[in-house]
Amino acid sequence: MAQPGKLSSPGRSDTHRRILVLHRWGLWVFIDLQFFLQYDKLRTQKQRLPMNSIRHILHVHIAEFEIALARLSSPDLRGRPVAVAPIHAARSLIISASREARMEGVFKGMSIHRAKAVCPGLTLIEPDPETAEKAFRAVGHVASFYTPLREPAGLGHIYLDMTGTERLWGRARDAAFRIGREIGIKTGLFANVGVACNKTVSNIASRIRSNEAVMDVEYGTEADFLAPLRASTLPGIGFARSRLLENELDIKCIGQIAALDPLSLTCLFGRDARVIHQRARGIDPTPVTPPVMSPMVREEISFEQDTNDIRILSRCLHKLVETCSRHMRDRAIRPGSASVRIRYSDRVEASRRCRLPRHGFSSLDLYPPIEIIFQKAFTRRVRIRYMELVFRGLRPENGQLCLFNDQESNGNKTAAINAIDRIRHRYGEEAIRFGRSIPGNEAL
Repeated sequence: MAQPGKLSSPGRSDTHRRILVLHRWGLWVFIDLQFFLQYDKLRTQKQRLPMNSIRHILHVHIAEFEIALARLSSPDLRGRPVAVAPIHAARSLIISASREARMEGVFKGMSIHRAKAVCPGLTLIEPDPETAEKAFRAVGHVASFYTPLREPAGLGHIYLDMTGTERLWGRARDAAFRIGREIGIKTGLFANVGVACNKTVSNIASRIRSNEAVMDVEYGTEADFLAPLRASTLPGIGFARSRLLENELDIKCIGQIAALDPLSLTCLFGRDARVIHQRARGIDPTPVTPPVMSPMVREEISFEQDTNDIRILSRCLHKLVETCSRHMRDRAIRPGSASVRIRYSDRVEASRRCRLPRHGFSSLDLYPPIEIIFQKAFTRRVRIRYMELVFRGLRPENGQLCLFNDQESNGNKTAAINAIDRIRHRYGEEAIRFGRSIPGNEAL
C-alpha cells in the first residue's frame, strides 16, 4: 500500500520505484526519481511526428509563365527558343527565357543584342502584364477550390497547404494530380506540382524535370532527396553564391552544404547562414500565408502610346485623383495614404508612397502630395506605358472640423465639390471638368 503523499503510478508495484524522501521546514516531501528520469528521457529523445501532424505542402509551378501563355495563342512557338523582352526599347534586357533559349546560352538579364548574337533564331515577345495577371488569377481560382491556405509567390508559383484535407481529396499526391489536371483543362497550361512536408522541398521538387507531372517527396527523406542536387537549386543561393561555394570551398551539391556546420557558412552568407543550412537539411518551418487583402480605392491607366510628356502625364494623374476622390466621397470614407506606381516602356517599375493630410479628401486636397510622389518616382528619361494610383488606410468620415483652417472657405469648397458631384451623377462625367484635366490647360 502506498504511503500518504508518495508518488505512485497505477499498475506498478511501489517496491520498484525509487523514492527520494526529504524533510525540510517541517514538511515531508516524497519525490519519484524514476518518474523524472523517464520524463527527461522522453523530452530529450527525438520523437518522430505522428502521421496526422505532418504537413502536406504543394507547390504549383508553371515554368516560364508568360512564354507558356504566348505558346497557347501561337503554337508555332513551341519547341523554339523564345524570350520575353521589351522589343521597342534600345537597351532592354531579357526578362525570361524558355528552356530551348537557355540551352543556346540565353539567360535572364542578358541584353537583347547579345541574346540575338548568341542565338540567331531567338524569337522575342513583348511582355503583357495584364494578360499574365488575368491568367494567373484563373490558376489561383482553380487552386482555391481545394484549400483556403494558398500563397501566391510570383507568376506561375503558388503554395498550397493541404494538411487535414485527406477526407476531402485523399492523399496529397492524388490531390496534386487532380489540381494539375484541372489547371490544364481550364487554362491550357501545364503545371508541375511538388509535394513535400515544407515549402522549400516542395518548391525544389516542382522544378525537377521528370516524366511525371507530380514529384512526391516522402516525409523523412528530404535530406536524401536534396543531397545530390546542385547547390544553385537551393532557394537563397542562386548562381552567384553557388560559384562562390564552388571556388572557395569546392562545394557543388546541397549535401555538402548540409554536412557543414552553420558557423562555417557564416563567413560566406552572414546572417542567412543558419536558414540556408536548415534548408539544405530539408527543414523549413515557414507556414503557407494567404495574402492579406486590405480595402483600397484603385485606378489605373495604360497609354495607347508610350509617352514622357509631363503635360500629358500630369493631366492623366489629375484625372485618376479626381476619379478616386469621387468614389471615396460617395462612400463617405477618407484615405490615410496613397501610392503611385509607374511602368516604363522597358518594363522597369517605380513606385512611391506618402501619408495624406487628415483634412479634406477632394481632388483639390489630394492632388498636391500625390504630384510630389509622382515626381519622385518619375526619375528616368524613358517613356511611361502604365500608371496606377492606390489609396489605402480607408476610414469613415467622422465630420470633425479642422480647428486652424478657415471654416467659411472650407464650407464653400465642400459645397462646390458636392454640386459638381450632383451634376456628374445626373449628366455624366464629361458634363463638368477641372481645367487641369483638359488638354492644353495643364498649367492651371
